[in-house]
Amino acid sequence: MPIVSRLTAAGLTAACLALLGTAGCGEVGEASAAPLSRDSLITETAGQLATGSGLTYSAKYQVTGGEIATVHRAQQPFRASYVYPGGRLIATSTVTVRCAGSTCESTAADPAAAASLDTGPLISAEAVQAMLATAALDPVVETAQHDTTIAGRHATCLSLSGVDGAAADAFDLCVTNEGALASFTATIAGKRIDQALTAYREDVPDDAFQVPPTARLIDKSTK
Repeated sequence: MPIVSRLTAAGLTAACLALLGTAGCGEVGEASAAPLSRDSLITETAGQLATGSGLTYSAKYQVTGGEIATVHRAQQPFRASYVYPGGRLIATSTVTVRCAGSTCESTAADPAAAASLDTGPLISAEAVQAMLATAALDPVVETAQHDTTIAGRHATCLSLSGVDGAAADAFDLCVTNEGALASFTATIAGKRIDQALTAYREDVPDDAFQVPPTARLIDKSTK
């Protein structure tokens, strides 16, 4: 299980003392105790989400209206599925399947497919990464960070406001230590989005990446 670690001021000062003696260590300790910059907070959070893309897990979310959505990810080969009220997206290294209601359509693999889930009811980690990338380029974005526990897992949370050019100009998100998206809150296209992790497992069910047997499948992957 990946662990995100940070060098504390005390640890850095101890290292300085061991290498240099007492002289010249004061400035190092004071600098390390300073809060992370706006850019560092955004970059660190995006990095945590990127780590999650290499994990195998199943995550269950409660989304707006109290409904349930699920995300499954697996590696070697890469596969991901996003199941949400009214739809489903399955993305693999060879094919992409999009479902609306009881009709599914398969096309050639689209690496950007997951990032298109940015308007709800389920927001993908890839879509949040894209929003963070936009925020990182905006010099006037305001950020605040705190830690919490969601679904029994420690999570680091970031609040952003004044974001220009993203799907939402203000949004809150939390990321677990493992790198899974733990929560997301924003208003997008006039709709309130509330998403929170309710369960997390480090495995996936056998049928996680299969089209529902009752669905009508239209294959356009070779056309």
